[in-house]
Amino acid sequence: MELDPNDTRPPYRQVATALRAGILTQKFTAGEKLPSQQELATQYGVARMTIQQALKVLRDEGLIVSRVGSGVYVRDRADQAVGLRPHIEKAFERTRVTIDFAGLTGETLLGALEEPIERIRRGRLTPESVTIRLLLPDLSQPLAVPSRAGSKPGDDPAVRARVAEIAHRSAGAIAESIRELGELGLVQKTEVETRVIPLSMMFKMYLINDEELFFGFYPVVEREVKIGSKDVSIFDAVGKDTVLFHHSVTDGDRATGSQYIEQARRWFDSLWGTLGRTYEP
Repeated sequence: MELDPNDTRPPYRQVATALRAGILTQKFTAGEKLPSQQELATQYGVARMTIQQALKVLRDEGLIVSRVGSGVYVRDRADQAVGLRPHIEKAFERTRVTIDFAGLTGETLLGALEEPIERIRRGRLTPESVTIRLLLPDLSQPLAVPSRAGSKPGDDPAVRARVAEIAHRSAGAIAESIRELGELGLVQKTEVETRVIPLSMMFKMYLINDEELFFGFYPVVEREVKIGSKDVSIFDAVGKDTVLFHHSVTDGDRATGSQYIEQARRWFDSLWGTLGRTYEP
């Protein structure tokens, strides 16, 4: 189970890929406890910190859950929750790749794109075009979430600025990475565009190649974050705790998956073309 020394990905990404494959092929079944961090570190020949980073990736994808004092378990798939990353990677095997994202920051999408982008750079994937549209909330104006909590709840420009910086960084990194593929001649046509709307995003949605849809609600929590030198209590939408549900196009226009995807595409296009304001990360 040692890692491939010729693989250019960081070790934690390699470990996450191996564990993900084990979960998706049911080598690790629903509800099963994974080996301890120390056992995994020994098996893969890496530090425990590397294992912790790999488990965070899988936790963010909704594939595993941590139970205090007990360990890490494969998520019960009875809730239909699925991991986004393998489907994103599979989508890049197509000649034409399209991804429409609606959500708070795009941070999870950035992480899911790392593997296919790296495989394109190594010549293992060869799509002819990649088009990505990001629909984010306009954090230059007051929104219900994110906002200040505690004794003085309500809008706080500093709270919005904190989340805006995360969104700006994620959207910018996505745009730069995809456009670089075009500049290097690895993809014939690349296009990344971000628009903002004056609405809070209380869910995240990924529409992939107009054939697959991932949808999940953001849980809103009150938590303390560092803003400048101060600890500030805020109401925040936490993406890492979002359970994603999967819909896909099936035979016949009347199938539930097909109808769900069609309506999601219409919803996205309607906001994109009406309230959407071009934003340059």
